[in-house]
Amino acid sequence: MNSKMTNNELTPQLQRLGLRATAEGLDDLLARATTGRWSPLQLVEEIARLEIQAKASRNLQRRLKQAALGRFKPLADFDWNWPTRIDRAAIERALLPSFIEEKKNLILLGSNGLGKTSLTKGIAYQAILAGYSAIFRTASELIGDLSGESPQLRKRKLSLYSRVDLLCIDEVAYLSDDSNAADLLFEVVSRRYESGAIVMSSNRGFREWNEVFPHATCIATMLDRLLHYAEVVLIEGKSWRVRESEANSAARRQGG
Repeated sequence: MNSKMTNNELTPQLQRLGLRATAEGLDDLLARATTGRWSPLQLVEEIARLEIQAKASRNLQRRLKQAALGRFKPLADFDWNWPTRIDRAAIERALLPSFIEEKKNLILLGSNGLGKTSLTKGIAYQAILAGYSAIFRTASELIGDLSGESPQLRKRKLSLYSRVDLLCIDEVAYLSDDSNAADLLFEVVSRRYESGAIVMSSNRGFREWNEVFPHATCIATMLDRLLHYAEVVLIEGKSWRVRESEANSAARRQGG
């Protein structure tokens, strides 16, 4: 190598080698190595550390982008005392690596405003931090994603929903839908049966799903596969949003 090569000349070569972190922080790295009188081995070790750290960060950002979690309340801020009924232990078991490794399912059932979406996103987020891939979709988003596409695109999307480590499907049965929607949801569940973990939430009991998907013949079979390795958590209580609205109203009255 040319001993007179400048940092500016070396940077693009490092980038071509895929050593992006080293290239981006080359000036600082060399300054620290000079000041600390590092040995060649110490310099190589630091380059390896930087690249491993940067790769982990890029992978984390890629998984977060794929998951499409949007805004949500962290599990650390969830008020477990607000619901009058909730199995916290069952939800926390879904945070363990064994939940994903053993391809288990978690179903959250409860009325609106009790935190099912926050819990679902929180579980997905913890899985991502642990190094797993996750995708969060509402049922309508997932069904819309698989409807009206060419067979080739639908096949690729079904493959994506099948191979991700954790699939979170929120708001199942919130709105009435047709048998085609039920068939698409059934296909996703069937592909993940015994091969991938699912977290699902709904504001309707399972007996009502036939009303939500009228004329669908797959509901019983879908539930059978979904519930085989599932924990079902019933969440009861007053809507959190109603509570916040009442608190805000009370604060305005006091301020007025």
